[in-house]
Amino acid sequence: MADPMAGNKAIAMLKKAEKEGYGVIGVVSYNMETIVACVRAAEKKRSPLQILLFPWSLTYSPLLVHMAAKACAEASVPITLHLDHAQSEEAILTAAEFPFDSIMVDMSHYEKAENLEKTKRLTAYLHAKGIATEAEPGRINGGEDGVQDTGDLEGLLTTESEALEFVDTGIDFLAPAFGNVHGNYGGIENIKLDFPRLDRIREATKGKATLVLHGTNTFPDKIMQGCIKGGMTRCNVNELVLHKYSKYVAENTGKAPLTELLETGTGLIQELIEYQMDVMGSTGKADS
Repeated sequence: MADPMAGNKAIAMLKKAEKEGYGVIGVVSYNMETIVACVRAAEKKRSPLQILLFPWSLTYSPLLVHMAAKACAEASVPITLHLDHAQSEEAILTAAEFPFDSIMVDMSHYEKAENLEKTKRLTAYLHAKGIATEAEPGRINGGEDGVQDTGDLEGLLTTESEALEFVDTGIDFLAPAFGNVHGNYGGIENIKLDFPRLDRIREATKGKATLVLHGTNTFPDKIMQGCIKGGMTRCNVNELVLHKYSKYVAENTGKAPLTELLETGTGLIQELIEYQMDVMGSTGKADS
C-alpha cells in the first residue's frame, strides 16, 4: 500500500532547507493582497515559500483557503499551504477536508499528557490523508491576530526530553519554545533567546523532525540568521512583512482609490517578503 505521506511537498521543502542551511519564509496571510505578494515575491526571487493561514480563515470564508491553495498549485516555484495554530479538534477535522499540505496541531493550551494524546491521535488521522503535522512542545506565550492568546498561561521552555516526547507522536515539524513569544516583544532589547537550548533540541531531534520558528516580530536580521543557523527551517513572519502595508492602509483608506490601495499595498508586502528571503538565504533555492 502506497505511503500517503511520500509525496508531501511541505516535508520535502523543509528537509531541503535543513540540509542546505537556509530558512523558508512562512507568511501569515489574512487577505488576497498577502497571497498575491507571496507568489510574486517567490517567483521573482526564485525562492520556496509557505503560505500560512489561521483557523479564522475557515470560518471567515473557505474561498480564501481555496484561493491560497490555487496560488500554491499554479506558482512556478514551490509554495505550500500551511494551517497554523489549529487549536481545536473541530478546526483540525474541518481543515483536513481542504487542500492543506501541513497543519499545526496546537494543543499547547492543554496539560502535557492531554497535549501529547491529542497530538498523536490527530497526527495519525492527518497522515492518513497525506497532510504533514506540526506541534509546539512547551508553551510559546503571547498571541497574534487570529490566534488564541496564551499570555495567561505559564510560559514553559522546551527541553530535549520533551521535544523527543512530541517527536514520538509522529509529527513532522517541531516548534520549540526557547525564549520566543507570539506577538510583540516590546522592544528588541526584550528578545532573549536561549540558543544553547535550541542547539540541544536540534541535536536531540536531528533526523526525526524539522524545527520551525515562531515569534519573529521585530527580529533583527542577525537574530533571524542565528535561528536558522540553530536549525530552524520554516520561519514564520507576520508583522515583519506586514508593517509597511498596515501603515499605508491606515493612512490612505478613504483617500486613495481602492485599486491603488490594493496594488500599492501588495507591493509593500512583496518588498518585505523579498528582503526576508535574502536574509534567510532562500533566494535562488527554488532552482537548485
